[in-house]
Amino acid sequence: MTRWRKSSYSAESNCVEVGRGVGIRDSKAPSVELPLTAHQWTLLLRLVRS
Repeated sequence: MTRWRKSSYSAESNCVEVGRGVGIRDSKAPSVELPLTAHQWTLLLRLVRS
């Protein structure tokens, strides 16, 4: 079972969740996951921060 963490920047109804070693998902549609490799996660974070 994956432990999902909700972003501290998310509002109550618009949440992004991160699952370690799995990827990301929208809390409104938890059955749909976007799988990310470690490399893809690093690239995503770089894009978000820039």
